[in-house]
Amino acid sequence: MMADDLVIAGHRFGSRLFVGTGKYETNEMMVQALEASGAEVVTVAVRRVDFDDKSKKSLLNLIDTGRYTILPNTAGCYTAEDAIRYARLGREAGLSDLVKLEVIGDEKTLFPDNEALLVATRVLVKEGFTVLPYTNDDPVVCRKLEDAGAAAVMPLGAPIGSGLGIQNPNNLLIIRETVSVPVIVDAGVGTASDATVAMELGVDGVLMNTGIAGARDPVAMARAMKLAVESGRLAYRAGRIPRKLYATASSPMEGILT
Repeated sequence: MMADDLVIAGHRFGSRLFVGTGKYETNEMMVQALEASGAEVVTVAVRRVDFDDKSKKSLLNLIDTGRYTILPNTAGCYTAEDAIRYARLGREAGLSDLVKLEVIGDEKTLFPDNEALLVATRVLVKEGFTVLPYTNDDPVVCRKLEDAGAAAVMPLGAPIGSGLGIQNPNNLLIIRETVSVPVIVDAGVGTASDATVAMELGVDGVLMNTGIAGARDPVAMARAMKLAVESGRLAYRAGRIPRKLYATASSPMEGILT
């Protein structure tokens, strides 16, 4: 097959797996997991970054920016105003014009506030950001986010950190048909098969953190997720056989001498 890079607003990536940097037991383990994942995009919560820490142990110094594209995110923000402020802070600190935009609407479920998300998206797009909003698996909201200027949409597969896997595959199929920007499943992936299922649906990528960082062996799971995303994408492009109610012989009877 021809090269199959993921392109988001002119940014080209060979890997379709995006990974986070939170929840690891040690920074060393995080670095090893990033390498094993083969990811090219690493998301960092702006609120977690101590921009005054210039030591070699600071989070930003542990990530090789020559190898990874940093995707700042606005995790932990509950209003459009907070999300906009942290996106601006990340850009002013030299992280990126890219931003994974999160505006949480409920503290217990961590579901997004889509009304506030649309407000923040419009503001940041006007300010020149490349906005990748985290949202529900709602085709209508995803279409509105694209209309607001989002460079990609990031619908959840299941609640953040739940590990439940893809709960509404049909919604993701509809979203893929509804929008023309890349669709990246974000949240809910618990194991490699979840990532494969998402990619076999035809989404453009998968972002995960807890599924890797919370595994018993994060480095091994990162490797598994890498292979799962690649496998799912390859299977989607290859084209699965149709589902049938009854059996079809693998060796047809036609041409058999009797």
